[in-house]
Amino acid sequence: MDFGELFGRVGPILAFLVCITVIAELSDLIGVFRALAYGAARLARGSVLALWLLVVVVATVSAAVLSLDTTAVLITPVVLVLARRLGLSLGLFAFTAVWLANTASLIFPVSNLTNLLAMSWLAGDTVGRPDLSTMGGFAGLMWPPAAAAWLITVVALMVIYRRRLRGRYQLPGWRPVSDRVLFVVAAVVCAALGPAFAVGVDVTVAAAVGAAILVLAYLLRRPRALTWKLLPWKMVLGVAALFVVVQFAHDHGLATMLATLAGRGDSWPALLRFSAVAAGGSNLIDNLPAYLALEPLADSPVRMAALLVGVNAGPLILPWGSLATLLWAARCRSAGVRISWAKFAVRGLILVPLLLLGSTAAISLT
Repeated sequence: MDFGELFGRVGPILAFLVCITVIAELSDLIGVFRALAYGAARLARGSVLALWLLVVVVATVSAAVLSLDTTAVLITPVVLVLARRLGLSLGLFAFTAVWLANTASLIFPVSNLTNLLAMSWLAGDTVGRPDLSTMGGFAGLMWPPAAAAWLITVVALMVIYRRRLRGRYQLPGWRPVSDRVLFVVAAVVCAALGPAFAVGVDVTVAAAVGAAILVLAYLLRRPRALTWKLLPWKMVLGVAALFVVVQFAHDHGLATMLATLAGRGDSWPALLRFSAVAAGGSNLIDNLPAYLALEPLADSPVRMAALLVGVNAGPLILPWGSLATLLWAARCRSAGVRISWAKFAVRGLILVPLLLLGSTAAISLT
């Protein structure tokens, strides 16, 4: 096992995870996400359906630009508090947050740690095709399955909660932000991340600069808010350990077994098979180790796209399928929302096959 090569790949990704978490936590602390929720409630003008559609937009943008874990950790409690204050269905907004956190994380490299790994993998061979290791190249590869997964998720939520999407609500009161300067700085940093990523700025560098700006602003105006708890050390250590364990297993026979299960080829049945194996592995052992184990079998761009569909949109059956789902569950418990894992699994068993079928078909057709 070459630890130097492994660290060369995962080091920048873990650094990005730390920086984006700091940005998200400090932005939430000053009320950026609460302001988004209140703005959505005002913009919807009392319509439950309109409010839900705006929450869908916020959750989608958050997952795409700030990562699925950020959506699970920060958007979930905000929309649950909003739903409770308005007397709306908690289940509707809870499932909207967790399903979109996962299925909306296909489009950009920064949306998911697996995407960042995939972008570095795709950089290895760009002869005869567009460079897929850039933001534009990656999005160009992933937009068809991403669009299919998003549409299937939204339609599924509308069908399940069709009765809860009717009616109207009264606009709640608004608690002003405690520090307008910090609020503006945090809002500008969050808003600037998307364009920075889009124009080709290195994602780790962009996140590091954004985190540094926010930390400096807090040092000047609210230094006591800066604690070591802002840094996700447990998550970083856990992810690093997963990288090492999976690499060790892959070097000692795991690759041969997975090659038999995953098959070969770029036809739709082959892509569906590969994606299904990835989804199954994600639900059993978590999506990150599943991706690492199957990555060497993604020997073409379309097979990489199918792998990402499986590991990003597929782990919605068992709670440990992705870290984002576990973080979402913890936030739901903190908000006093009870999660039925039986219901979660049953709905996932219906949704995931539809996601795999639709998204791999989109890859094959385009």
